[in-house]
Amino acid sequence: MTDPITITDSHCHLDFETFDEERGDVVARAVAAGVTRMVTICTKLRLEPQVRAIAEAHREVFYAAGTHPMSVADEPMATVEELVTLAEHPKLVGIGETGLDYHYTAESAEAQRQSLRVHIEAARRTGLPLIIHSRDADDDMARILAEEHAAGPYSCVMHCFSSGAALARAAVDLGFYLSMSGIAAFPKSGELREIFAAAPVDRILVETDAPYLAPPPYRGKRNEPAYTVHTAKVGAEVFGMDWPDFAARTQANFDRLFWKVAQYEAAA
Repeated sequence: MTDPITITDSHCHLDFETFDEERGDVVARAVAAGVTRMVTICTKLRLEPQVRAIAEAHREVFYAAGTHPMSVADEPMATVEELVTLAEHPKLVGIGETGLDYHYTAESAEAQRQSLRVHIEAARRTGLPLIIHSRDADDDMARILAEEHAAGPYSCVMHCFSSGAALARAAVDLGFYLSMSGIAAFPKSGELREIFAAAPVDRILVETDAPYLAPPPYRGKRNEPAYTVHTAKVGAEVFGMDWPDFAARTQANFDRLFWKVAQYEAAA
């Protein structure tokens, strides 16, 4: 008998209120579609208890915590100690999302850069992967990631990657990962697909960023983890791979980066 094809949604937001009435059903639909693991992301540390509770309630759900760059101006500055303490939870598997967003919140750029460095140090201390959001900030992002990596290594995924080729190369050269979201499956995203195709396939993850960015054929509708499959199948085409082989490769990539998930599953 052939093993079922499984993949992981490496980034979603199951705590958002759009899922409140059917969160359990959303998780069940994902599992039925072959998405057997999900990482739900806390974007404001004051909401960490609610996000943690979702991970605790569902065997298939893990979580990460940080301050989203678009929230930095309105939230208390995270501390390294706070993030390191949160990382003691067995299902907290990543630091972030953090990063830089100069598209919507350029006015808080300096605070964003400070917050990013705090999160990097927490990732360095815990050994957990950093989860990066980057928009219209390619040069600063590449510079800070490189400066900090030179000061001490850490692991990282460029979540929902849709930036330029130079930032993709800079991230890959540092040993980091690029994550494909529904954007990579949009018909007009040919240039982005070329950027992904130029990266090593062993540095690729897949995600939804649900409830945002649903891939075809659900574009314009609420996204959910089950739809990771549609983006991943586009990814298989991008890399010229059979679907089962690409799915297996992304699973191995996820296990390598998010090592704490495999550790948790082995102990369960």
